Amino acid sequence: MDITRFIVSQRDKALLVGDHGSYRKQLSRRLLVVRKKLNCSSKGRKYTPKSPITAEDIASNHEYVHLLLLTAERAWALAMYMKATHAADSNTQGTTGSTKRHIVSKLQRASSYAAHLVTLLQDTDKSGASTESILEARAYQQSLQGAIKFEKKAWEQCLQSYSETRLLYIALARSVGTKQDDVFKDLLAGTIDQSMRYAAYQLKLPRTISLEMIVARYVQKADNRYVAEALKSNPDLLLEPGQAAKKDVQGELADTPKAITWRSRTVKLEDATTAQALASVSAAESKLASFLDANQDVDRRAKAAAFDDVLIPSQDAVDAVKTAIDELTAEGVTQGDPRMQSLQITRTAVNYNLVEWRVGRNRVLCGEQDGATFESQLVKQPKKPRADGKPRVAQEESTGRKLTRLKEMVVLYDSTLQSLDSVKGFPGVAADQLFLNEIHAKKAYFSSLRCLAIARSHTLQGNKRNALALLAHAAELSSRAMSSSPPTDSATEGIPKLEIDPAQAKSLKDLLDRSVLQYRALVELENLKSETSKQNAASRSPPMIERLDAYPAEGVVDLTNLVTYPPKLQLIPVKPIFLDTAWNYIDYPGRPKKGTATALDGEAEETPSRAEPKKEAKKGWFGFGR
Repeated sequence: MDITRFIVSQRDKALLVGDHGSYRKQLSRRLLVVRKKLNCSSKGRKYTPKSPITAEDIASNHEYVHLLLLTAERAWALAMYMKATHAADSNTQGTTGSTKRHIVSKLQRASSYAAHLVTLLQDTDKSGASTESILEARAYQQSLQGAIKFEKKAWEQCLQSYSETRLLYIALARSVGTKQDDVFKDLLAGTIDQSMRYAAYQLKLPRTISLEMIVARYVQKADNRYVAEALKSNPDLLLEPGQAAKKDVQGELADTPKAITWRSRTVKLEDATTAQALASVSAAESKLASFLDANQDVDRRAKAAAFDDVLIPSQDAVDAVKTAIDELTAEGVTQGDPRMQSLQITRTAVNYNLVEWRVGRNRVLCGEQDGATFESQLVKQPKKPRADGKPRVAQEESTGRKLTRLKEMVVLYDSTLQSLDSVKGFPGVAADQLFLNEIHAKKAYFSSLRCLAIARSHTLQGNKRNALALLAHAAELSSRAMSSSPPTDSATEGIPKLEIDPAQAKSLKDLLDRSVLQYRALVELENLKSETSKQNAASRSPPMIERLDAYPAEGVVDLTNLVTYPPKLQLIPVKPIFLDTAWNYIDYPGRPKKGTATALDGEAEETPSRAEPKKEAKKGWFGFGR
């Protein structure tokens, strides 16, 4: 029936975009839809008694289970909405008086619906429910009971209800397998574990007591058929209070560490949550090492994906230490207190460990030798044969694909450098000059790789001068990385982390030195070729006086080619329109002026009737138009 998954999915969908008030409204709309589907709606008659749900109804349609769950969730959502509203109001002093009673009544209403569902599912002959469904319903009902006791400040009863809830959810997580237990993990980490920690704090229980020990101490084992059913398939769920071990959700026994070492300083782990998180990290590291040993030929992306199983518990360990520090700060513990000093050292250790795994994942994604070797890949050919029957020829990847790969590598190097910069802000690192020198050396190593990747991209685009400058800078940076020497770590041998192999650093330095010599020669040849081409072009190009409309190349005027000397007789192109225009403004010999008469050799003027008609001068462009 997937009761837990149904509840968690409903909460996640609503709380992702709203609060508990919007969740309650969404549940009301969903209830109308479910009741209409089951034909049990009241059709507007508010006080019409509804027919009770029976086990036979659940056997015929599982929507009746959803009907009870949605009704319980609506009451729970209203209680949480009122609690959040009063907690955010600065004018009130928490939830007191009638508001507190109203919240408790809504939680009791939700618990009654959940208890009714458990009662119906217990009749397996009529309901057809499985054992897992009954345990899920019981765990949900006990979580609501724990919330009621939490509001009433009955801390011991609260721990009893939440202990049974946690026990049942862990047993269910083991039964469904590792691929589907995220729902139970999120539910435990989100509400139940935090409430148990607060209740244990109110009962003044020591911080060193783990949640598993609290469960073993407060769970009601006598006359509890649900706990007995959970222990039937998992008899090792309950631990004795004095036993210093824990069981994870996969059922593997992991020793909880008692202390942690950071650069020759060893401190005790007084916080149980931090110790459990570090135990989970150690177990995940062992799994990753065995996976990489058994799958050495796997694609680099698959190897990088395996690092996520270590990064998640490492982040949980960081969060656990931060929570412990915040709790001590809220209690008024000063920074000079030994407990606070131990937690600060632990915080630096777990944060640096997280940075190491992040850098290791980036190094795996970069490829062989952290991306120092960059080889062309063959384009994947389609499996379908060619139409002409000829075999397909393997082709190299295009320049665009190579540039994309180099861009991805530069992004990974930037992420690594940012992670190394964050190390400088950890507590106690600024005073450790030797450690800072190691960080600077490692940063120089990855900076040289970044410059090498950018230089290769310039080479693909034909910019050899830029590539030479970047390679020279990378060679200078790689010389600083020669001083870093990694400590031997047998637990994570073979797993790339933040430590740099001196042989690998020397190999990078040799590669960069060879590349600098190679590109220096290529740039020199390019310069010689450019100078020769300029000289040839200057000898063939026209003089500067004939190229006044063009700006000189590179802003330099060739003073040796200004004019042609000695001058040569050359044709000058003239536009014909100039002659047509000049006809109207130039007086030619023998041409009479406009409005005057001309007498030649003393002859008398002719009469107007005998005079020859005057020829009109050309007007307009090309002699026509006027």
